[in-house]
Amino acid sequence: MIGDVLWTPPGDVRQRTEIGRFMNWLRDHRGRDFASYDELWRWSVDDLEGFWGSIWAFYAIRARRPYERVLGASAMPGAEWFPGARLNYAEHLVGLDEDRDRTAVLSRSQTRPPLDLTFGELRELAARARVGLQRLGVGPGDRVVAYLPNIPETLAAFIATASLGAIWAACAPEFGARSVVDRFAQIQPRVMLAVGGYGFRDRYVDRREDVVAIRSRLPTLEHVVWVPYGDAVVPDATSWDDLLAESAALQFEPVAFDQPLYVLFSSGSTGLPKAIVHGHGGQLIEHHKNQGLGWDLKPGGRLQWFSTTAWMMWNALVSALLLRASIVMLDGDPAWPDLLEQWRLAERNRPTVMGVAPPYLMACRKAGLEPGRECDLGSIRALCTAGSPLPAEGYTYVYEQLARDVVLINGSGGTDVCTGIVSGSFAQPVYEGEISGPCLGVAAHAFDLSGAEIVGELGELVITKPMPSMPVALWNDPDGQRYRSSYFDRYPGVWRQGDWVRFTERGSCVLTGRSDATLNRGGVRLGTGEFYATVEELPEITDALVVHLEDAGGGPGELLLFVVAAPEAAVDAAVHERIAAALRRELSPRHVPDAIVTVPSIPRTLTGKKLEAPVKRILLGEPADTVASRDSLANPAALDAFVELASERSARQASLP
Repeated sequence: MIGDVLWTPPGDVRQRTEIGRFMNWLRDHRGRDFASYDELWRWSVDDLEGFWGSIWAFYAIRARRPYERVLGASAMPGAEWFPGARLNYAEHLVGLDEDRDRTAVLSRSQTRPPLDLTFGELRELAARARVGLQRLGVGPGDRVVAYLPNIPETLAAFIATASLGAIWAACAPEFGARSVVDRFAQIQPRVMLAVGGYGFRDRYVDRREDVVAIRSRLPTLEHVVWVPYGDAVVPDATSWDDLLAESAALQFEPVAFDQPLYVLFSSGSTGLPKAIVHGHGGQLIEHHKNQGLGWDLKPGGRLQWFSTTAWMMWNALVSALLLRASIVMLDGDPAWPDLLEQWRLAERNRPTVMGVAPPYLMACRKAGLEPGRECDLGSIRALCTAGSPLPAEGYTYVYEQLARDVVLINGSGGTDVCTGIVSGSFAQPVYEGEISGPCLGVAAHAFDLSGAEIVGELGELVITKPMPSMPVALWNDPDGQRYRSSYFDRYPGVWRQGDWVRFTERGSCVLTGRSDATLNRGGVRLGTGEFYATVEELPEITDALVVHLEDAGGGPGELLLFVVAAPEAAVDAAVHERIAAALRRELSPRHVPDAIVTVPSIPRTLTGKKLEAPVKRILLGEPADTVASRDSLANPAALDAFVELASERSARQASLP
């Protein structure tokens, strides 16, 4: 099924947008004149050196030592980007002298009053934090970790760390101690910054006991820095004010292109999280390209996208500063006091680019909200969504609520590359229910199980050529074996992202869920995202999770659908029939579950991802504590219903003759 065209690039796209300016620059400075995005994309993946060298020049990347060539080696894994270059990501983040009075940060919190910073004020904070970290002994290669929310102090500490050539990692303070230790202990940090608590809705969450537990289980930790945030004081710690006591000119350690910048962690829902190492140069050039050419961020622009410090969207958010755009840092519950709050924040903060999660959009639609009528959203030029599939109804809703000239940029990427893989831009049409196509410089395709490219069918999302933002390494993986098994296990020399995707003949695509959670019924692969888009539309249902339990004897197995009832709703036999009818009508008879079970809640990670594979393993008899870390879940008790169901299934099977 091909979606309708909801938006087309304006006639003056080459005059008014960054991607248009880039295309004109390529024509004028490189002699390459591309008539369309598709032509530009094809060149960007056919001539990697020409494309990425052009991005470097177009955005005037500053290096203390120039690169010798763009791509020294092209094998995957093992590609070598911009060998010889010496630079620093943080130097590009804080602006130039002429940017000192330009607004950089708008901080909005449920813990304290609003705070705004100019680039000059951010530079001063970072410079003081840099001197303070040096006093604590931090130097190149040392690890600095943060148990901090999305606030300016976190940003300043990150800039200071990166400026020294040290390595950053962060966890949001809603993470429990075990989950934090599972992450931080892997990288053996020297310094940790922490808050004693944070505001959430109308209450204060005290985290001092967690800080004590975390520091006691990090043997390499030499110093803890307490960042005041609310009433809770972290004892036996250097205060933030003491860290900032001395001022000096902000300096930047020149490092290699692939010098580690920060470590991002996988969800950790099924074991110890992967510690994914990203480099200075890869993030610098990729985020210039993605946020600049993709989202059209530029001086005078503003990005509002709610994220905690534990999600890669935090790293993407702060990188908007590379383009001299300002950022809105939000902390608290983005849906409090009600669902309309994110739109109210947009009315007050006036972003040119706003990012939201697809489930948030669908919840607003289901609740009958009309943000376009209730709020002044006239500043928004692009609405971005990422994190999970957006159903076709979500696209329609956006264009019912926002101005027709707003571009909806739905994309998908991940922590592993810390950017988008497939997305949209101001130079691509918006198709109902579809992502516009691969990002520039990303050779994204769908492969079948044999490794052949397929179009019009569901396949594995793969990347066939290297990207600068692919991980430098995984931590504690000296021979690269875990790296290879994580991304190159199925198709040698080809990156496998772990998502199911269907590309259309026109280059757009639809993602249907994680390939490790894909359902295989009767030899037909079914994407979980399609289930959720259909089931969660019903007024009686607020959330859902589907798993397929294979039959060891080769039979059809069981397709189980778990649903959470809406408040005041009863999910009875009549609702079950409506669910089955909707799945049969909207998808196929194969999508009709063998059983529908109501549960109190669906287990999700703290970043909102459903635990499909862990739930399946629990139902097949594996102990819950070995397949899922409760400390990494938004609601640890959500697993209890599935543990009980697994016990009941086991008892029934044991009683069979």
